[in-house]
Amino acid sequence: MPRKAPSPTVSLPDDLTHGGLRQRGVTIQGYSLQLHDGEGFAGDSVSRTAYSEMLDTWRKLYSGISGLDALGRKPTTEISKKRLDTLLRRNGKAAAIISAASEDYAWQLARVVKRFLAHPSWQGVRRIVVGGGFQQSLVGELAIDRAAELLYQQGSHVHLMTLRHHPDEGGLIGWVHLAPPEVLSGYDGFLAVDIGGTNVRCGIVRPRARKTPDLTDVRVSGLRKWGHAGDDDATRREDLVQGIAGMLKKLIKQAGRKRLRLAPFVGVACPGMINEDGSITDGAQNLPGNWESPRFNLAQQLGENLPQLKGQDMQVRLHNDAVVQGLSELPFMQGVRRWAVLTVGTGLGNASFINTGESRR
Repeated sequence: MPRKAPSPTVSLPDDLTHGGLRQRGVTIQGYSLQLHDGEGFAGDSVSRTAYSEMLDTWRKLYSGISGLDALGRKPTTEISKKRLDTLLRRNGKAAAIISAASEDYAWQLARVVKRFLAHPSWQGVRRIVVGGGFQQSLVGELAIDRAAELLYQQGSHVHLMTLRHHPDEGGLIGWVHLAPPEVLSGYDGFLAVDIGGTNVRCGIVRPRARKTPDLTDVRVSGLRKWGHAGDDDATRREDLVQGIAGMLKKLIKQAGRKRLRLAPFVGVACPGMINEDGSITDGAQNLPGNWESPRFNLAQQLGENLPQLKGQDMQVRLHNDAVVQGLSELPFMQGVRRWAVLTVGTGLGNASFINTGESRR
């Protein structure tokens, strides 16, 4: 059987900007809002750290009363979500402590949601997707369900729901709605990166646009995850950039072995406000080093560390991580005009959207 002739190289536009607010089918109404709450920000009370602190408070209270520590010997911050889920299912004393902390968290989440709904850029929002790693656990899922119940009891008509994709993939899949149309129609896939305060995720995004033009069956292959926050070799900004470049180079080789037509495009999701020139402001404080320096351009530095593909330089484009994770839900949000996303992680990411009804292809 004769081998299939290689497809011609598809050129990508060279005038793409970073962090654009108007995309195909949707307008990003706002993102990375920092709502003040006393001496800090509203999102601080529903971060992953905040839940750990609530759990630790109830743990100490129970230990002080009973003289026993139902959660064992490990510090609260070192107890995994999987372990908490196991203890919760056993329905014992540890489950009571976890449930109490989850109830506190649910009340805080309901309060924070109402704060966001009161902001002008969130006016009219009817659905809120909760993403990030916390919602991937039973503990997180129950807390979010309880927050939805509290909001309903308080007269709010917003629908609180969890991200349908695994959070490790949602922050990559959303790039199908931000990448140039040529990437979706002319190639088998492209590279995407999701930079968080604790982990970096990279993968090959397979749009499968010919099979599913509505982009409801996007796949991620070769997913790689790096816990840079606990890596002594990633204490500098430059270490993290070099590490990401190394992960992407391995994915490029993997695509070559599988004979995938990889687009010369990399979508990078990261915290903070993303300016048109690729600089970052306000919100990248959880990353090592100064990512908000006017002398630092992530897209440029990352691109310089990546090889060409079939004679073309890799185009690196940036957008906010909550925006990208939220956009992974776009094909499933066609029944509503205004919607939003909250991502629970090292901090609380957020973005709000307006569907415009334009074609995404």
